[in-house]
Amino acid sequence: MNTVLILLAVAVVFAYFFRKDIKEKIIPNREKNYTMDDQYNSDKKDRENEIDKILSKMGKNGVNDLSREDQKRLDELSKK
Repeated sequence: MNTVLILLAVAVVFAYFFRKDIKEKIIPNREKNYTMDDQYNSDKKDRENEIDKILSKMGKNGVNDLSREDQKRLDELSKK
């Protein structure tokens, strides 16, 4: 019984000192693992989603149905 308690105590101390490494293995930090390509693709997807939202507001009159802010933002996004 004493051996089990000693092993348990050693495991707790081990887990305490390596808690950051253990946490990183269980829940990896996504931003840390991003490459430049991943970041570029993520930004591109965000821009596309925003453009789609703005374009979904258009009706029969096309671009004229959009507010000034939406038209300006659409122009900014289309230039990137």
